[in-house]
Amino acid sequence: MKVTLIPSSVTPRGEDQLGYLTAYVINDALAIDAGGLGFWKDPAAQARIRHVLITHTHIDHVASLPIFVENVYEGGPDCVTIHGSDFVLDSLRRDLFNDRIWPDFIRLGRPDAPFLKLARLEPYCPIELEGLRITPVPVQHVIPTLGFLVEEGGRAVVFPSDTGPTEEIWQYANAHPNLRAVFLEAAFPNEMEWLARISLHLTPNLFAAELAKLRRTVPTYAVHIKARFHREIVKQLRQLGLDYVKVGEFDHDYIFE
Repeated sequence: MKVTLIPSSVTPRGEDQLGYLTAYVINDALAIDAGGLGFWKDPAAQARIRHVLITHTHIDHVASLPIFVENVYEGGPDCVTIHGSDFVLDSLRRDLFNDRIWPDFIRLGRPDAPFLKLARLEPYCPIELEGLRITPVPVQHVIPTLGFLVEEGGRAVVFPSDTGPTEEIWQYANAHPNLRAVFLEAAFPNEMEWLARISLHLTPNLFAAELAKLRRTVPTYAVHIKARFHREIVKQLRQLGLDYVKVGEFDHDYIFE
């Protein structure tokens, strides 16, 4: 399984990579979220992605979704499919593809040339896409949000998405015999735990508490680090003394065999 974190900033050489938006591409064929997806590489590379799973509809996770859909549209019967919970699909219809923020691609598409398709995700019910088995699991955020357990060839990677302290995603992770990695958020520094708790995010200390819920250690990548506090958060993550925790690198291909 190949996982790529999509960049969302232009970082001068030698400086910290900052992330403003969230998106992952798996095996060049499927994306989780679309924060910067529509700005990634070129339209030909984007067109290889046929499925996008949306964890929730906060703007850092869907900002470039309309751009992506426009970039990959070819005017034929094949189109990209956007997968989400009932809450997500309703929000996409009402708040994004509504002719005010962006043209209503759902309405404008013809039966023989749709712009996109919408597909419902049912929590806890696995789906099979592009050779991957994906299980959506609710996590604790301020709006309904899904994390994902993604499996391929007996291996699994967990993407909890935006969350405060949560339980079920770790139960699924612990139940898998061949968990290979976790991509876990660390949004705010420890000094802002008050804000993390009311916004249902994690600090480095809360990050460590979540990892303690796993019964074994696996490579864990800290993501969703707020750009304004990047250096402070990275310093605090390193102070945890967990050698299996790394800061996620953008445009780097993580291979899990």
